[in-house]
Amino acid sequence: MAKPASLELPILDHDLLDKVSNGRHHDPHSVLGMHPIEGGWVIRALRPLATSVHAILGKTKVELTHSFNGIFEGTVSGKTVPNYTIHAQYDEGEWLGDDPYHHLPTVGELDLHLIREGRHEELWKALGANIKGNGTAFAVWAPNAQAVRVIGEFNGWNGVTHSMRVMGSSGVWELYIPGVGAGTKYKFEILTKSGEWISKIDPLAKFAETPPNTASVVTESSYKWKDKTWLNARAKRDALKSPMSIYELHVGSWRQGLDYRSLADELIAYITELGFTHVEFMPIAEHPYAPSWGYQVTGYYAPTSRFGNPDDLRYLIDRLHQANIGVILDWVPAHFPKDVWALGRFDGEPLYEHADPRRGEHPDWGTYIFDFGRTEVRNFLVANALYWLEEFHIDGLRVDAVASMLYLDYSREGNDWLPNVHGGRENLDAIAFMQEANATAYRRNPGIMMIAEESTSWGGVSAPTDGGGLGYGFKWNMGWMNDSLKYIEKDPMYRSHHHGEITFSMLYAYDEKFILPISHDEVVHGKGSLLAKMPGDRWQQLANVRAYLAFMWSHPGKQLLFMGSEFGQLGEWNQELGLDWWILGQEPHQNLQKLVSALNHLYLENPAMWEQDHVHGGFQWIDGGNAQQNVLTFVRYDAKGNPIACVINFAGNPHFDFKLGLPKKGVWEEILNTDSEIFGGSGVGNLGRVEANGEGTHGQPFSANIQVPPLGAIWLKPSKAK
Repeated sequence: MAKPASLELPILDHDLLDKVSNGRHHDPHSVLGMHPIEGGWVIRALRPLATSVHAILGKTKVELTHSFNGIFEGTVSGKTVPNYTIHAQYDEGEWLGDDPYHHLPTVGELDLHLIREGRHEELWKALGANIKGNGTAFAVWAPNAQAVRVIGEFNGWNGVTHSMRVMGSSGVWELYIPGVGAGTKYKFEILTKSGEWISKIDPLAKFAETPPNTASVVTESSYKWKDKTWLNARAKRDALKSPMSIYELHVGSWRQGLDYRSLADELIAYITELGFTHVEFMPIAEHPYAPSWGYQVTGYYAPTSRFGNPDDLRYLIDRLHQANIGVILDWVPAHFPKDVWALGRFDGEPLYEHADPRRGEHPDWGTYIFDFGRTEVRNFLVANALYWLEEFHIDGLRVDAVASMLYLDYSREGNDWLPNVHGGRENLDAIAFMQEANATAYRRNPGIMMIAEESTSWGGVSAPTDGGGLGYGFKWNMGWMNDSLKYIEKDPMYRSHHHGEITFSMLYAYDEKFILPISHDEVVHGKGSLLAKMPGDRWQQLANVRAYLAFMWSHPGKQLLFMGSEFGQLGEWNQELGLDWWILGQEPHQNLQKLVSALNHLYLENPAMWEQDHVHGGFQWIDGGNAQQNVLTFVRYDAKGNPIACVINFAGNPHFDFKLGLPKKGVWEEILNTDSEIFGGSGVGNLGRVEANGEGTHGQPFSANIQVPPLGAIWLKPSKAK
């Protein structure tokens, strides 16, 4: 049993004591806390302005005498390591609590080794703020700092008494603070090489204050997941051979005023009715500027607090999974904003960003670019991808702005870029990062999807990493999007002269594993809504949208549609105003919504529309060269050879007695007609069926004479009736 004793105290250097007492030392634990001396132990506590300080050891109270600038010390005898608390008396009150400097490091040697190697796949468990026992372990990577302190509500935002220690050469600083629990606001205070104190958020904070406030917040999850059935099924699913129809939305403006939990009920009911298989959330990691739509991230590990806490988001995702709806999240590893309180110049020097502005700053977006070649930075991003996939059960990450990462001269002129070691324009570090992120994500989480938003013709985006590819599961087909929109925006009178634009995508449809996107990017910044892009009067505009969507759903590749497009949003999307839900009071827009629901449900029911999206056997032109009539005809096949024939008429007039080549004889059911009156069309059609017989045409063994509606599409399926 330890006892108070008058043992000889070691004499410490004046400069050392000065730095420790002012929170400027890199290793305050070497002075503060408990240390062995001959015959016992010395206990030192830093309690500035205290009138008296005692160490409480069970029933024993040991007085600590003031030695230097708020540092109090005293001795106890004994061989065993004593446990103690500190009691400090002040003119205006008292403080009783556990001593932060009485605890062993919370970051282990294995953690430090993996961090140095850039291979810590669960980095969020080592760094950041993690509740352990009756306190919180704080750890941050700041290799250029002279000193680091934790500041927060618990110390009046004065970090002198909560200075952290650096863990060897790792650049990691650590401190365990007893009594700090969930909900506590905090930041890191960093002493730079230049001698300036700067205040920074926690790069691995799992929660943050609601903007415009910027503090990080200690949090701990207590959520109990109920989506095991979904995850088990996902692990066995081949995404390439499965249906995927994605509804992209911005959480804050889909229906304004909803939080994560209230969104669950309304969104699930809506998605279920419309038949989409997945939702894709635009970025929900914490960001300071709402009009950035989440694409300028400051809290990579923190879901935005605008709509609730992290467990509220878990609830939303869990509910979606229980309703058999997958969740894709927009992820932004390409760049980050320059806010002085965030990642930029984090420890006073370029750290997360590349030091050379020719590689470290984005000229268009006014942001920093990650230093993908630095192991710790790459680790930060790879682990971040895993964090969303594993801690939030996200089913896929859509990786933003991949092209900006691939090319060193992206959006740069002249000599304003730095070549790679071979003199080329390829960003070799970024390529290696993406390959590692994708390979690791798939290895640890079977059934997930990594999706690239890549706007160039870079080869092998969705090819395996072991063959030199980037390793993504899918790539957004930006070529299809640009060409098809360019075509559909033209008056039908002139479309015949641009027929190659609508068919060109089939020349490269199998070069990558594609998703066809009509995303938020196509309905902002003066581009107009999908409906507004269409020529003609309102009826013609709606008919064009119906035909275009039917073409999109029947084209090889999965599909993504941005919110509002499904009911004919009139104006451009504005995140401040939300969607024009009021327009659903008008029957033509209700009918467009019905069509999207019909497309999705027919799509799900017919494997021919998705099972062979990425192999040549899933698609066959009947006639892709009918420019004169503005008609596309083709067949989609499932793995068993079952066909669906698709006829898309982009002309403003119908085609009667249109001879259509078909692969099978007999009755074909008209399972879709976008010109049906129930969808707001003119009613031109085939009374639900056509019969194929007689001589073949366009390379098909049989043919049928059909009625093709104006600005309309029909899908035909062989009848099962005997």
